[in-house]
Amino acid sequence: MKRFLPIIALGVLSLAGCANTSPYSGNVYTGDQAKVTQNVSVGTITAMRRVQIQASDQNSGALGGIGGAIIGGLLGNQIGGGSGRTLATAAGAIGGSVAGKKVEDGANRTDAWELEIRKQTGQTVVVVQKADQPFQVGQKVRLIGSGSNASVAPY
Repeated sequence: MKRFLPIIALGVLSLAGCANTSPYSGNVYTGDQAKVTQNVSVGTITAMRRVQIQASDQNSGALGGIGGAIIGGLLGNQIGGGSGRTLATAAGAIGGSVAGKKVEDGANRTDAWELEIRKQTGQTVVVVQKADQPFQVGQKVRLIGSGSNASVAPY
């Protein structure tokens, strides 16, 4: 069992960072957005700051927590004997679960821009999207979409 521990650890850590952060990009459209008419308005970036988006998922933290518990339990099982080994296994599983969830949560974050944009109508809006293209204050941009489904693109 000891020889499989590195393989299990590598597998869990590899899977922990598998959140798909592409939908947060202004350059990626979902299947529902393709071939659909969208609103376009023009504006100017008045302020911006770096933020992070925490990728959400139904099982957020579950994979990291379970994987961490398994690895922690296996490591704890290597300590002591008898009831001491049982306690070490339980403590390792609990600690591993907490650590695994934190590792997964950190891996599921992506850098983003919070863009404050003054539209030509005078209205000011804020859009947060993945920081996969450069923007700057004063830059003219297009707002594509509406409501909860908008992205920002260079003009």
